[in-house]
Amino acid sequence: MDERLKKIRLLLLDVDGVMTDGRIIFDSNGVESKFFNVKDGHGIKMLQRSGVEVGIISGRESMVVTNRAKELGIAIVYQKAIDKLTPFRAILAETGLGEEEVAFVGDDVIDIPVLRRVGFAAAPPDAVAEVLPYVHLVTSKGGGWGAVREVCDLIMRAQGSWEEVTSRYF
Repeated sequence: MDERLKKIRLLLLDVDGVMTDGRIIFDSNGVESKFFNVKDGHGIKMLQRSGVEVGIISGRESMVVTNRAKELGIAIVYQKAIDKLTPFRAILAETGLGEEEVAFVGDDVIDIPVLRRVGFAAAPPDAVAEVLPYVHLVTSKGGGWGAVREVCDLIMRAQGSWEEVTSRYF
C-alpha cells in the first residue's frame, strides 16, 4: 500500500458519505445542511501543505459543498457529476497527472468507475458492499467521522512529509 501512496499527487473525494456521514438536512425553508468533520478539514489542509492537491467529485450539487471547498482552498470541484469518469478524465487532462498519481475516496456504486482506475482507492466502512472489491483500503473511521483524515495522514506518512507538516504543533 505504501508504494501506491508514495505516488499520489492528487486526492479526489466524494462528498456525501465520505466528507459527510451521508445525511442531508433540509429545514422548513428548504435550506440544505451537511455535517463536515473539522479533523477531516485539517487533514486536507495539512495534505495540501505537503504538496498534494485535493479535489471533489460529487454526484449532487450543493452550495454547502461550494462553500466548504472554498473554505478549504479546494479549487478542483465537480458537482452534479452523475458520470464521475468524465470529470476524472478532465482532471487528468488539466493536471497532466497519470491515474497512478491520483487517490479517490468513494462509498457508492456511482464511484466505482473512478475507484477502478486510480492508483489508490479507499472507502469508509459503511460503503455499499459493491464498492469494497475495488478499494485498496477500507478506513477504520466512517464518512464524516474521520475517514478523510485517515487517508490524508496515510498519504503524508507514506510520502515522508508527516513530520515536516506537523512539526509546528510539537
